[in-house]
Amino acid sequence: MNLIPFHTETLVSALSKEEVMEHISRKTREVNFLDKNQLQNQKGIAFNGIVGNQSFRISKVIQRSNTFLPLILGKVEDTPRGSIIFLRYKLFPGALFFVVFWSLVLLGFTAFYWGISQHWLNGGICLGLALINYFLAVFFFDRQVKESRANFHQIINYQLKD
Repeated sequence: MNLIPFHTETLVSALSKEEVMEHISRKTREVNFLDKNQLQNQKGIAFNGIVGNQSFRISKVIQRSNTFLPLILGKVEDTPRGSIIFLRYKLFPGALFFVVFWSLVLLGFTAFYWGISQHWLNGGICLGLALINYFLAVFFFDRQVKESRANFHQIINYQLKD
């Protein structure tokens, strides 16, 4: 488990770049979340996002909201014997903002209670809450990365060995 909500991975595939992008493209849908009819017709679709010629920006299809769902940024490069897939898993910007914001607010309260008002218990509680907030975010992000990795590997015909 990483101490920051970020994960990278490099995969080597015997498939060509075009074949890899085709596999990803077949299982990915560009979604307008304001159109409820489009959200209901998701049979066979594993990811939402955008797939370009050599890169993609996708996230796992979910049925209910999940704050710690990773955004998968990928780039595919050709090699003489197949392709190399570079993946970065990270929190969506809005989720990252709230994790950082609440951690900093709680650390600010800790500094206030320990530095100015000399309430050691209140400062300790705020520090504990800041640490719990951050480590729960990292834990749940890591769990979602494992699920997203498994789905992605399945799409491009990899077998995960965990």
